[in-house]
Amino acid sequence: MTIYPDDADGNVLTDLAGRGVDMSQPLDFEFPVVAPDQEAANAIAKALFVAGYDTHIEHDEGEPNEEGEIDPDDEEFGPCWDVFANIRMVPDYDEIMRIQEVLNNIADPFGGKSDGWGVMLDADPEHDPEQEIK
Repeated sequence: MTIYPDDADGNVLTDLAGRGVDMSQPLDFEFPVVAPDQEAANAIAKALFVAGYDTHIEHDEGEPNEEGEIDPDDEEFGPCWDVFANIRMVPDYDEIMRIQEVLNNIADPFGGKSDGWGVMLDADPEHDPEQEIK
């Protein structure tokens, strides 16, 4: 079994391997890039597409606070725009780090930033059919 660095990304890869995921086979990764607004999200998506990434944009309306209102300035629970770069690849720590750096470099001029990654797995058929990691 591969030993991954002791950080958030390495720990997720270790968890995947511990769940019995064949780490030598390609998986569908999703790398979100947070954008400050719709215009930036569109520009980031276009730049990622030109760089060869399969992308899509999602807008999250945000979550209401205790008063039932959505605070547009709340960075954690307020509305946000995400651009997703979708990549099918064999799980590899160094490649994940490289991709996140590339995404940051592409998104930075538009005020965006890479925000981790996730992977969809087939789960036990008796439970949820899919689950997202990270």
